[in-house]
Amino acid sequence: MPNTFDAIVIGTGQAGPPLAARLAGEGFKTAIVERRLVGGTCVNTGCVPTKALIASARAAHVARRAADFGISLKGKVAADMGQVKARKDAIVAKSRLGTAKWMTTTENLTLIRGHARFTGPKTIAVKGETLTAERLFIDVGARAYVPEMPGIAEIPYLTNASMMDVDRLPRHLAIAGGSYIGLEFAQMYRRFGAEVTVIERGDRLIAREDPDISEEVRRILADEGVNFRLNAACISFATRRGGVAVGLDCKEKAKRVEASHVLLALGRVPNTHDLGLDKAGIETDKRGFIKVGDDLRTSVDGVWALGECNGRGAFTHTAYNDYEIVAANLLDGGGRKVTDRIPAYALYVDPPLGRCGMSEAEARASGRKVLKATLKMSRVGRARERSETDGFMKILVDAESRQILGAALLGIEGDEVMQTLLSLMYAKAPVSVIESGMYVHPTVSEYLPTLVGALEPLE
Repeated sequence: MPNTFDAIVIGTGQAGPPLAARLAGEGFKTAIVERRLVGGTCVNTGCVPTKALIASARAAHVARRAADFGISLKGKVAADMGQVKARKDAIVAKSRLGTAKWMTTTENLTLIRGHARFTGPKTIAVKGETLTAERLFIDVGARAYVPEMPGIAEIPYLTNASMMDVDRLPRHLAIAGGSYIGLEFAQMYRRFGAEVTVIERGDRLIAREDPDISEEVRRILADEGVNFRLNAACISFATRRGGVAVGLDCKEKAKRVEASHVLLALGRVPNTHDLGLDKAGIETDKRGFIKVGDDLRTSVDGVWALGECNGRGAFTHTAYNDYEIVAANLLDGGGRKVTDRIPAYALYVDPPLGRCGMSEAEARASGRKVLKATLKMSRVGRARERSETDGFMKILVDAESRQILGAALLGIEGDEVMQTLLSLMYAKAPVSVIESGMYVHPTVSEYLPTLVGALEPLE
């Protein structure tokens, strides 16, 4: 006989645990299934560990700059990678154990360890046991994309996940991929003391961003000593004594980068290939992402997909928002939709990039009349006082409604300041709200009125 539940959640990423706990609290007999590490990507190989490593790398960077602030340090600043990893592991363990304890001590909720596979629309198998429920929620996340490239199968490459096990400083880290994950690791390991080369097929970094953002990020990292090889038309790999040779073009005698380690940061693929989705009739797109509607329901009634596996967001905050949408619609009588949310994210290089709404390219393509303003961080008192003046702020405004269309804040605390603009966007407030407000000095946010005061038509 199958084990029968009211609801089954597959995966313990950022959407699964809060949803499972909420369902259990509402009286649903609930099971949550996890095949490996509780907490998903964010806790184990994503946000938590990488931001812990970034913090250690920043500490090394600030220590090297101590003389700029009138502070004298004796001796060479060096990263003890064993201690760096130990600190990171401790932070991860606390988050993971906290989530596991939540799942195992919540009344009406059962944590089941093992790999879940669908055997029908409302049934799954876990370690030979059959579980069934009228409501199933898939939150299985994604993993690093490893494309077929010449020589890739012959080298010991790293991904964002396996990088978490590295406890020694690479002599030379070659990173294939000049986007968000790759750039965070590039600056991080350069600050730890490694030579770093970023290899990108395109003609600029983070192609999703506007060219001015891409170029400023490249300049900031280059000033710290990160090497860039753009327009790498054909990336290939070959083993070399003590490392790997990375080919950069298609010519017979291709230009090469000799590295000790290779990190692949070329995108993500959903963990849906081994779930037996076909047995349930759950549709996916050609990349494997589960197709969902505005309410995150799949093609099968009573089955929802949340988080990175549904292709509607690749971040912890979008996954958690997926939980909020499903819970509101299922339990609170709400009518929330994925399309109601405003795109927002951050790139955690230092200084960080906070992004919300439209890019400049998207604003142009919208066909509306747009106003634009930029402000260099070198004008911001807080930035000058901390000797961190890299970057700039940019805002885009609808010329008729005067509502904010989007913003990019590349500079100290840009990720935090962006939240202010994001809240105004959700409130559909005009930028006059910014101009008439009073802001605390000395902060970065106090320059928002100065920024919007410089709005001009987008050319």
